[in-house]
Amino acid sequence: MMDILKGKVAVVTGAGSGIGYAIAKRFIEEGANVVAADISESVAGLKSEFGESVLPTKTDVTNEEDVVSMIKQGTDHFGKIDIMCNNAGSTGDSSAITDISKDGFDKTFALDTRSVLYGHKHAARQFREQGTGGSIITMASVAALQGGWSSVSYTTAKHAVVGIIRHAAKELGTYGIRSNGIAPGVIMTPLIAKAFGVPQQKAEELNKYIDEHLGSEQALRRYGKPEDIANTALFLASDLSAYVNGVVIPVDGGISSYTLSTSDADITEVAKKFLENS
Repeated sequence: MMDILKGKVAVVTGAGSGIGYAIAKRFIEEGANVVAADISESVAGLKSEFGESVLPTKTDVTNEEDVVSMIKQGTDHFGKIDIMCNNAGSTGDSSAITDISKDGFDKTFALDTRSVLYGHKHAARQFREQGTGGSIITMASVAALQGGWSSVSYTTAKHAVVGIIRHAAKELGTYGIRSNGIAPGVIMTPLIAKAFGVPQQKAEELNKYIDEHLGSEQALRRYGKPEDIANTALFLASDLSAYVNGVVIPVDGGISSYTLSTSDADITEVAKKFLENS
């Protein structure tokens, strides 16, 4: 810990668990104050863990008024914001192209794409008002870089997210606002359990089972952890990346660089075996 973010204020959405929690924790460890936003009221529990360094706020990022309120709460409480991390998201509707419905497609876009636009819009307004510039970090996905990793709704939504990141880099750069993204590969979070209908109390057990059966087949001999994403977010949030703008960094152990992974099918098969044995 080097206090890389000392004096900085960050907003992190989806901070109640998984990658968002890891990012919020890492930022606080490096000296930042964090507005920890999540749709779950459980985010309030972060106060007892991190004390005055965190401001928990129940936020639905698909609701623009909630996003405005989130930014205002942060600036009212901490005096400013310097970093906006658009992390909240979900795999959304998993239907095939031939089965996808308008509602399923639209709901996926509302959470995974439109919320990112809201985050950029209102963080950038605050950054401009402050005259300080700022860093916007958005979770993309390897599904934003290649087809075949996920469903049509999620793949399309995440491709659109990359468009927002790249457009914002030019439009907002003139104000000293940087926009960058992270494209996680397979990361062992509770969302994997949710995707397969496994109870959350068994999420860690499932993740361990998957990693034991498939991790050694990966280039770095393991799947990713939330901390791997948090460390990349720390770089993009800090002045170490002061001239990095408009990029999407894959954090996937290298797998998207050399193959179209069969991870989705492999994990599905292993998860089925886990369920059969549970």
